Amino acid sequence: MPSPFRHPLVLAVCSVLAGSLSLSAWSAELPKRKSGLWEIHTQIVGAPSPGPMKMCVDANTDNLMQEQPGQKPDCSTMDVKQSGNKVTIHTVCRMDKTTVTTDGVLTGDFSSGYKSDMTMRYSPPLQGMKETRMTQETRWLGPCAKGQKPGDIIMPNMGTFNPAEMMKDPRFKEMLQQHQH
Repeated sequence: MPSPFRHPLVLAVCSVLAGSLSLSAWSAELPKRKSGLWEIHTQIVGAPSPGPMKMCVDANTDNLMQEQPGQKPDCSTMDVKQSGNKVTIHTVCRMDKTTVTTDGVLTGDFSSGYKSDMTMRYSPPLQGMKETRMTQETRWLGPCAKGQKPGDIIMPNMGTFNPAEMMKDPRFKEMLQQHQH
């Protein structure tokens, strides 16, 4: 298996993670997902679909965008509103030398399934991107599989990786920093 740090799908995920670190600040305000295995279909406009990912979630790893130590977002606007099964989000955050404005809508019950539509705008552009639009359809499958750890993500044709563990790896941190410049 190729190094997970050089795989194109991981590079795409890294770009989304790097561009979305500001989202971690509102994670505490979002409804919590049911613990267990979630299937996530992601479509980023202009990028091929990586196919369905599966993520093992528990109360401590509910959000893929959890803050990592030393990576607190610098946000001037944090607006999260919930009305029934709908959550709207508007954030304006600084990430390095780029301002990331995020607008999103999440709909569903968070215990069996939900959909999210997110738009992130970058000023100045991040890695040549002015905007990223992403849609996710997510559904709960049941308990995590034997041997899975909370936070584990299974990607098609790539195997399992854990972003929280990857963030501890100096090579991964360096790659994220390179993508931000």
